[in-house]
Parts: sequence; C-alpha cells; structure tokens
Amino acid sequence: MPIKTVIFDFGNVIAFFDHGRAVARLADYTDMDPVELALVLYGSAIEDDYERGAINTAEYIREAKLNGRLTCTDEQFVAAFVDIFWQNDEVCSLVPLLKPKYRVVLASNTTQAHFDAYTRQFANVLAHFDELGTSFKSRARKPEPAFFADVHRHAHADPGECVFVDDLPTNVEAAEKFGWKGVVYRADGTLRDKLRAAGVDVGTT
Repeated sequence: MPIKTVIFDFGNVIAFFDHGRAVARLADYTDMDPVELALVLYGSAIEDDYERGAINTAEYIREAKLNGRLTCTDEQFVAAFVDIFWQNDEVCSLVPLLKPKYRVVLASNTTQAHFDAYTRQFANVLAHFDELGTSFKSRARKPEPAFFADVHRHAHADPGECVFVDDLPTNVEAAEKFGWKGVVYRADGTLRDKLRAAGVDVGTT
C-alpha cells in the first residue's frame, strides 16, 4: 500500500524544546524550589487538562500562578512559558521535500499557548503542512486512541497509507496499533533512511 500521508510530532521532532528554560525564568518570581515549580507547571492535573483542551489559557495561568506562588504578571508568565523551542534543522529541511509528493500533517501534544508561539516561530516550515493536529483541539492526548482517530480525519488516506514520526516509542507503538506505520525519531541523522524503509520517497540527497 503506497504511502500518501506523512504525520509528524512537533516537540523534539520539528523543533527541540526544554521546559527548564521556562522554569529558570519563572523561578525569579517565586520562593518555590525550581524542581517543585516544574512539577506544578508540567506534572500536574492542570497541565494535563490544559493540553487536552479541558481548560483555557487564562484558567491555566491563574492556577499555575496560584499553585506556583508566582508573582509575575500574566504577560510575563506567558512570555517565559512559551520561550522553550529551537529549530531541528534535520527535520525542517526534509519537510519541504515531502510536500510535493505527500500530504503532511502535524500530530502534537501541546497547549494553546505553546501552539500559538511555535506556529509564529516556525511559520516557514509549518506552511508546508496541510493540517496542524493538536491535543487541545482533539480533546485527547497521545498515546490515547481518540487522539489518533481525530488527527486521522485530516490524513485523507487509509491508516496503512500513513507514516507517523515521533520521538517517543510509546506514541509510535500506539500509532501502529491504530494502523499507521511508525518511525521513532532520533537526532542521529537516520530519519531519511527510516522513512525510506517505511516506503517514503525522500529523494537521494
């Protein structure tokens, strides 16, 4: 079955990220230990709710500032919270080569604030995508089957005609159970070979 659609994760695939950058900036506004603050921001129920679209940005900021004992303004919080990404040249240079031959779709566990930031920061590469699927739109997160089912609406192909690239083996395994072909991304220069093995024409260069 020929491949028609290539689906990419965002974080640590299209772009790398480090939550520690946000924690380091926000630590100036609280007496809380940075490790504890990181758990408040990224390891709590409110972060899970935010990433699956159960609460909005204003609700997340309010709860995060309260639970993290943060004295910053909402604007200062968002500025720090979203400043965590930098481009992965290996993948970003590959996406434009795929677009003439394949439908290209994003499948990202992300929040509204992060999405708004990275779609501005990486507008050039994301312009090649046909659809930007996210957890907060799907109201489900990888590796939940509901996430893959929702994003698949944008694939315009049968599951077996889709290849999914993600850095987390758990997510790739779940995608394969859904019916997509899976590729575990590693920043080691092997992505093109892995895509070729999955049936994707990435050219000879």
